[in-house]
Amino acid sequence: MSEVKDPKLAENGRKQLAWAEMRMGGLLRIRERFSKEKPLSGLRIGMALHVTKETGILVRTLVAGGAAVAIAGCNPLSTQDDVAAALASEGVDVFAWKGQTIEEYYDNLNKVLDTKPQITIDDGCDLVNMIHTKRKDLLENIIGGTEETTTGVNRLRAMEKDNALKYPVIAVNDSKTKHLMDNYIGTGQSSIDGILRATSILIAGKNFVVVGYGPCGKGVALRAKGMGANVIVTEVDAFKALQAVMDGYRVMPLAEAARIGDVFVTVTGNKNVISVNHMEKMKNGTILANAGHFDLEIDVKGLDATATKKQIRTDLEEYILKDGKKIYLCSQGRLVNLAAGEGHPSDIMSMSFMDQALAVEYIVKNKLSANVHVLPPQIDDLVARLQLKSMGIEIDKLTAEQEKYLTGWEEGT
Repeated sequence: MSEVKDPKLAENGRKQLAWAEMRMGGLLRIRERFSKEKPLSGLRIGMALHVTKETGILVRTLVAGGAAVAIAGCNPLSTQDDVAAALASEGVDVFAWKGQTIEEYYDNLNKVLDTKPQITIDDGCDLVNMIHTKRKDLLENIIGGTEETTTGVNRLRAMEKDNALKYPVIAVNDSKTKHLMDNYIGTGQSSIDGILRATSILIAGKNFVVVGYGPCGKGVALRAKGMGANVIVTEVDAFKALQAVMDGYRVMPLAEAARIGDVFVTVTGNKNVISVNHMEKMKNGTILANAGHFDLEIDVKGLDATATKKQIRTDLEEYILKDGKKIYLCSQGRLVNLAAGEGHPSDIMSMSFMDQALAVEYIVKNKLSANVHVLPPQIDDLVARLQLKSMGIEIDKLTAEQEKYLTGWEEGT
C-alpha cells in the first residue's frame, strides 16, 4: 500500500534508523514500556511529519505500543527516501518521497486519511485542516490529535477561537522539553547546517540577519554568533526586540537590514516577511534562507515574477534581478534545515518524540474536550529525566526541609 521513491533503499534506511536509535535513549525507554503494556492496542494513527530517521524511531515506538501507523511527509522536500523505504518494509503505510509536487503532497495526505485514523499527529496542522474542511466524515471516529510545531499550534488556536475545532489536540510544541530544546537548540544548529550544505559559505564576518526572535530565532542567532557572524535581528514584537538587544545583537527594521545583510534567515511563522521590495534593496550576492515551517516567509512567487533564475547547486537557486544584481535562495524557500540538511540532531528529536508518544498515550487514557490542550508538567519532567538518564547525568533532590520550605508560607525572614 505504501508509495515511496525506491523500495530498494530500505537497507540503507535501516542503517540510518540504527544510527538515530543510538542517540535516542529516552524514547527507546518509552518504546520498551509500550512494548510490554500495549497502551495503543488497536488504534489507527495518521501522521504528517517529516519522514526522517528520527521520525522513524517515533513510528517504531507507536507500533510497539500496538498502533497501526500511516504516515505522509509534512513538507515536499523533507523526506529521507531511504528511511521511507525502510519503514514501508516494516509494514508501515508510507506515502512520501523527496521532491513531491504540491498535488502529490496533498494526495499523500489524503491517502493517510483514507486509513481512517483515530488519532492524528501533525506538523503544521495540514491533516487537521483537511479533516475539518474536506474530510469531515472522519470526525466521528477521531478521539484526538497532537501538533508538533509553532505554526500548527497557531492555526489550531485560531480554529479554537472560531469554535471550529471539533476534536481535542495536544499542543506538543508548548512543552518545555519541545520548544525550549527542539526550537531553540535544534533549529539553531540544523538551520546553520542546512545553509552550509546549500552554499558552503563562510559564516564568520558576515552580516547575518535573523528575521524573528522567538525560540527558533534565538537559536539561529546564537549559533551564527558562535561561528563569528555579525548578527542583526529584525522583529515586530517590542519585548522580543528588547531581548535581542539585551542579548547583544543589533536590532533594526528589515528595510534597513536589507541594505547591509549578507545572509537572511526567516523564522517568524508569518507570510511575506521578506518582500520583493526588501530584495531590491539587498546587496549583490545576498543569500536567503527560510527556517519557518511553510514556504511563505520569503516572497518566492514575487521573486519568480520579477527575476530570472537558474539552479546552480543542489539546494541553491540564483536569481538575477532586473538591475543585474544576483540573489541566492536556499531550498526554494522551504525549511532549509530539512530540505538541504537532515533536520535536527537525533538527541534533540528524542525529547520531542518522547513528548509525542506520551501525548498519544495521554489522549487514550483521558477524555478531553474539543480544545487545544498542553501536556501536564509531570510529563515534561519525565521527559527531561529520561533524557538526562540517557546522557548519564544525575541531579540533586530536595531535602524534606527544603521541600517544606518551598511549599509552605509560615516561615519568614
